[in-house]
Amino acid sequence: MKDIAFKAKKQHPLEWLLEPLEDHPGYLRRKMFGSEAAYLNGKLTLAITDGDEPWNGLLIVTSREHHPSLMASWKQLKSHPVLGKWLYISQNNPAFEKVATAVVECVRRGDERIGVEPKPKKRKRVAKK
Repeated sequence: MKDIAFKAKKQHPLEWLLEPLEDHPGYLRRKMFGSEAAYLNGKLTLAITDGDEPWNGLLIVTSREHHPSLMASWKQLKSHPVLGKWLYISQNNPAFEKVATAVVECVRRGDERIGVEPKPKKRKRVAKK
């Protein structure tokens, strides 16, 4: 009989950040471009990334109108250099754990500054014969 090896699901190193959201009835988690995205009540709110900079930390999904307010709350947040419409804090920032935990708590409490409605997916057109 052949031994069947099961591949253990690799946990994301920043998974602990999303754990406080898991018991929320509107919580959904999805993979997104090599990151893990958190949705609450249909809104995309956060993404955790663990790669090379600038993809190594927490992305806060928001609109540009909320940047000044959120950056005033947490001076360590910066506009993401690639996705400028979102804010970012790197794991390399000394205040990462403190700031990231506070941001997640704001999401849990329903802070209106964080989260955007995802755009509906475009349907693929089928060529007619």
